[in-house]
Parts: sequence; C-alpha cells; structure tokens
Amino acid sequence: MGSVASAPVLAAQFDVLVFSRTAGWHHESIHEGVAAVRELGRLHDFNVFWTEDAKRVFNDRELAKYKAVVFLSTTGDVLDDEQQRAFERYVRAGGGYVGVHAAADTEHGWPWYRRLVGHMFVTHPAVQSAVLKVEDANFPGMERFAPRALVTEEWYEYGTAESKGLRYLLSVDESTYRPETAKGNGMGAFHPVSWYQQFDGGRAFYTALGHLPATYGDPVFRHHLYGGIYWAATGAGFRAR
Repeated sequence: MGSVASAPVLAAQFDVLVFSRTAGWHHESIHEGVAAVRELGRLHDFNVFWTEDAKRVFNDRELAKYKAVVFLSTTGDVLDDEQQRAFERYVRAGGGYVGVHAAADTEHGWPWYRRLVGHMFVTHPAVQSAVLKVEDANFPGMERFAPRALVTEEWYEYGTAESKGLRYLLSVDESTYRPETAKGNGMGAFHPVSWYQQFDGGRAFYTALGHLPATYGDPVFRHHLYGGIYWAATGAGFRAR
C-alpha cells in the first residue's frame, strides 16, 4: 500500500507582541500603528498579536511565545510589579524590545525600563516639519532614508542618556524648526530620534517617529519600523554598502 507524502509545514519568521496600553495621553495614531505592524507582518511573514491587556500577556508563559515586544505609544504606568519582573526576565532571556514614539513617556518610575528605552521623554513643541538626518545607515530598515530629508513630526525632547550602550540611527536638525517649549529650548547640537542597544541579555530599539496617524502610511517609515522589529526579534544586522 503506497504512502502519501505530507505537505511541508510553513512557519512564519517569528512572532511579535504589540502592546499599546495607555495610562496617560492616548495617541490617535495607535490604530494606524497596529494596522501598519499587521501589514508588515503579512509583507515580511511574521505573526502579530495585539493587546492592551497587560494581565493577559506579561507573564513568563505568554512572553516566551514572542521574539519581540512592541510598546506602541504606550504612556504612563502600564505594568504592575509582577508584570515588570516578568518582562525583565523576558529580555534577560534574549527577548527583543521595540519602543515607538510615546514608549519613551512610559514607566518613568521604573529604572530598568528607563535604561531599556535609553532616553526618556521630557517635552515637545508643536508638530512641525524639520530636517531628519541619518546618523548610521548600517542597520536594518535604514537604507531607504535620504541622508537629509524633510519630515513632519512631533519632535520629542529627551533627558540625558539612561544607558551607556546606545547607538544612534537618526537625529533632527534643530536649526530647521522651532524647538522651544515652556519646559526647554531643545537639545542643542545633537538631538536623537532613533537608536538601538544590546541591553541586559536582549535587544532594544526605539524610534521617536510615529505621532501622526498618516506617518504609518509612509513606506520609508514603515520600513524603518520593520527594521527595528526584525533586529529586535533576530539580532541580524545589515550593511548599506
């Protein structure tokens, strides 16, 4: 009696958790951000699970399912002590973190998270167009940026670096917009916008871009976001030349 060969099982590259809980300001762009990551998953063959329910996913068993966790414009205190400890264990076991925009305005009182993000949000001026500059093209998702490009964004001002291992990808030229606010006058000659680091056994990527809903329809930004997810999930590098 003959046998029938079974079809090969096709597996996605990896699984990603998108977490968008807000305990402070809620960005209207979160909906577009979730849709964009889902579309990136279809384009680049990775699975996406989205939730705002920290109790459901921030435990050892659930986090182990994912190669990277995206904090998509989270704000405020979104995890309790037990959930924080579970996320620390996840990263120390080699997990990846991706912070988007207001992820830097999240968990200000959690020192480990502050170091994971790299810089914390302080203030921002009104949304303006400004010149975005490439600091390092040798990273996944960076190859489609022009060396200098006109970009419209809510340009976050940050505090000093929380971690010594940050490697910067993008910055904004403060001479091309008005950075002044009631809390400050900008960051000066170097104003970072995106960076990454090896951190505490895992990988962390952050981009300040993503305030406006329409930004998630920009193919250059989407590829930048995918590059961060890809690196956080796999650790694979990229060289522009």
